[in-house]
Amino acid sequence: MLAIHIKICYTLAITVIIRGKAMDLYIDFNSDEAIYIQLCNQIIMGIATDKIKEGDSLPSVRQMAENVGINMHTVNKAYSILKREGFVQLDRRRGAIIKVDANKLNVLNNMKKEFGVVVARGICNGVTKNEAHEIIDELYTEFSPETVEE
Repeated sequence: MLAIHIKICYTLAITVIIRGKAMDLYIDFNSDEAIYIQLCNQIIMGIATDKIKEGDSLPSVRQMAENVGINMHTVNKAYSILKREGFVQLDRRRGAIIKVDANKLNVLNNMKKEFGVVVARGICNGVTKNEAHEIIDELYTEFSPETVEE
């Protein structure tokens, strides 16, 4: 008997309105990465690329959940993590407000931890130091074009 397995790719680009401007969030429902983490990462990338600015309000938990098509608890978890990591301030009346309040030393330590795993994976797959540096340079240019090398 022949068994046929079909995997349907289900990546959704959701447009949310922040400051009257549209911002696309990309959620991959087939990813092994939890949806709340994808949502956090998309919002952080929006802040890094200046699509979301300090003082902007994110959509309410209910509104974001409806837009993305996910449970409100998932959005609430994402917003709570963003608060804990210093990217948003939660206000009962205004909702989630972008307020970057990160301690640079903590940020650097977290980056080192996260980069450690990424670099280890790269080394296991034959990525050279120069190739890794090129990727980091490219990402810095993509996310922060005005960044001046120190």
